[in-house]
Amino acid sequence: MTMMQVDNILDFSGWCEAQNLPIPAGWRDWLLCKGSLTAKLKAYNPAFSLQLLRHQHTELPPALAARWQQSAGIRREVLLLLSGKPCVFAQSWLPLTTVTALQPLTQLGQQPLGEVIFQQADLQRSAIEVACLNAGLQLSATDKIAGPLWARRSYFAVQQHELLVQEVFLSTLDIKDEMAVTG
Repeated sequence: MTMMQVDNILDFSGWCEAQNLPIPAGWRDWLLCKGSLTAKLKAYNPAFSLQLLRHQHTELPPALAARWQQSAGIRREVLLLLSGKPCVFAQSWLPLTTVTALQPLTQLGQQPLGEVIFQQADLQRSAIEVACLNAGLQLSATDKIAGPLWARRSYFAVQQHELLVQEVFLSTLDIKDEMAVTG
């Protein structure tokens, strides 16, 4: 099976608005959750933790550089874990104008981004786009996660400064259990 590199998530051609993709019933609440995914995960399983994989200043991918009219920013990648098992891979992109204006977002460390941005009264969120990554995901040379995997992404604006958050739901998040709990 061919794996998708994490560097290729942004450019994946399968992103679309939710109404254009047949999403299994159990996944709809997770993929279309308009609130904090961190809060939803913590409510589902209080044994939540975060593993910081990457936080670096970098050149923005061409699509983001064109959108934000700048070439540099920060790329942050984390794993969200429940009971020590990775269940979501999250990748965030912040242009330098956002980094400069919102310094606390550059100093999160092990704190989830969602815990900070969802506390902002002026937070705005674009429509949520979803995708099914049939190829699976390769996080590193050794970490490979088989597909299919559901993913979502959206742009957020805090104090009119934009950032992109992409989240890939890993196979360790057992949606069948969640469906049984909620009905």
